[in-house]
Amino acid sequence: MTLLAPPFVRALIGIALAATALQSTLAQAQAWPTKAPIKLVAVFPPGGSVDQVARILAPALQQQLGQTVVVDNKGGASGTIGTAAVAAAPPDGYTFAVVFDTHGVNSSLLPALPYDAKRDLTAVSMIGTGAMVLTTVATSPYKTFADAAAAARDPKGVSYGSIGSGSLGHLAITMLAKGSNLNFVHVPYRGGGPLMNDAIAGHVPLAIGSVFLSKPQIDSKRLRALVVTTSARSPILPDVPTLAESGYAGFDAPAWWAVLAPARTPPEIVKRMNEEINAALKQPDVAAKLAAQGIAVNLGTPAAAQAFIEGQIDLWAKVVKANDIKADN
Repeated sequence: MTLLAPPFVRALIGIALAATALQSTLAQAQAWPTKAPIKLVAVFPPGGSVDQVARILAPALQQQLGQTVVVDNKGGASGTIGTAAVAAAPPDGYTFAVVFDTHGVNSSLLPALPYDAKRDLTAVSMIGTGAMVLTTVATSPYKTFADAAAAARDPKGVSYGSIGSGSLGHLAITMLAKGSNLNFVHVPYRGGGPLMNDAIAGHVPLAIGSVFLSKPQIDSKRLRALVVTTSARSPILPDVPTLAESGYAGFDAPAWWAVLAPARTPPEIVKRMNEEINAALKQPDVAAKLAAQGIAVNLGTPAAAQAFIEGQIDLWAKVVKANDIKADN
């Protein structure tokens, strides 16, 4: 015969177990990061902006934390392969993901993801935001965005290229077009290289891409910048107006970069890593290197980062659903 403990005994046992778990978590947080190197998983291949952000952060964090910080590129499937690896990693503060704005789109665009973006990962820190810029070839008749918009009011419309179906550039122009009765016809490319090649050759009338991708072609005068998608002008393209300035009040669709951890990572570790990232972002050389990539640093708390990312997930899910957008095959 099994004897059941009285309710007050069960309550005491529960309190004791909770206290033990808390002590274990505190001990783990206090020991961090002395047990192993810290891994920053860049969820895109070498050479892109995510890789650049991770490699700019790593040495600053290593110096501050007194622990080796390594960058591990796990690219593929719009960043989901690397993100899935981090979601499945032990929540011990030694594995973090450096993600791009595709993280805010993948949940609605790729429904068979092996992780839940809101439940299986937790935001550590925003790194920063940057403008996307709409460009046209230097010989184009479109001198301003107003010229392109006027052409897009014609039933034939105007074609524009992006780095792929479901990319933030694609979604931003889709949202703009639907809200303003403009006929912009999407031409998806498989990445920034092919897009830029066709843009500078004039094979596609307009191209939407990050400042990181487009600025070299703008600087070389092969492309003309028409407008940026952020609510404020880009510091490294100060002469290029925003869509809000161009008659589309309130429009804001930034590219963004952030650091995530596996869910259930101890809050004390998340808080400490957030503080260290913020400290790194305040270093003039780190901020300058990010600015050269078109990224304005964003200092804030894990809660603020989580709220921003979940807001992006919800916003772009509506755009994907309303426009029946599918990922490239």
